[in-house]
Parts: sequence; structure tokens; C-alpha cells
Amino acid sequence: MSEKAEKYRLLERQVASLLEGETDVIAKMANVAAVLHETFGFWWTGFYRVAGEELILGPFQGPVACMHIPFGRGVCGSAWKQNGTIVVPDVELFPGHIACSSASRSEIVVPVHGADGAVTAVLDIDSDRLATFDEEDRVWLERIVTLL
Repeated sequence: MSEKAEKYRLLERQVASLLEGETDVIAKMANVAAVLHETFGFWWTGFYRVAGEELILGPFQGPVACMHIPFGRGVCGSAWKQNGTIVVPDVELFPGHIACSSASRSEIVVPVHGADGAVTAVLDIDSDRLATFDEEDRVWLERIVTLL
């Protein structure tokens, strides 16, 4: 198991423990964003919540962020529309990328699903380095968001 996979394995257990018995989704998102951000030192780590036809900024760690993202726009809106994780090695090459911060260089966005299977939010993580995220991140982050 790689060093990164081992970090994720331990983090998954920590997140499960943190969320056990908690019913408030905002509190859950806040702690998941904090523990991911602290563990990996990402540039920006947080959630956008589905509200009608847009995503609204939710709990996050990092610099100020865009507050509203339309359905299908940018990496977050696209992941919501496609109902699938998007890994972007270089945000400058993603058509329609929404630049909330010029320091962001790569990104991963993972949809969060409700009990009915619909997307209720997205987990958005940005790095200030190119090509930070890969298949290993996708697999583990998809597992982690199911704990919400």
C-alpha cells in the first residue's frame, strides 16, 4: 500500500469515528473538510451544496471562495451535471474553469449523494501544484464522501 493510500485508510477510519452519531450534515461537512485539509495540506478543501439550480458554498478550509456556481459550470458544476468525479491535472486547460483563486493549479471534485441517489453536494479540493490528484485520490475520496 502506498504512503498516500495508508493516509487515506487511516483518515477513512477517523472520519467514520468523527461522524458516528452526528445527524447535522453541515457539522459533518465541516469536520470532513477540516480533517482532509489538515491531513494533506491542500490549498482549498470544502463543499458546495445543491440549492435549486446552483451550488452554494458550504463548509470549507482555505482562502475565500466563490459563493454560487451554476449547474454545469466550472469543475464543480460539471461534476454535479455528470454525476461523477472529475480530476483536473491543470485547471488552466479545463474549459469553463471558474477561477476563484489564481493560486489553484489542479482540482478534484467528488459528488456527494443523498439517500435517494441524487447529488446533494460536491466535495471540491484544490491544490496549488499541478497534477496533484490521481486515481488513488478519486477512489478514496469517493469512499470518504459515502460516510456523510
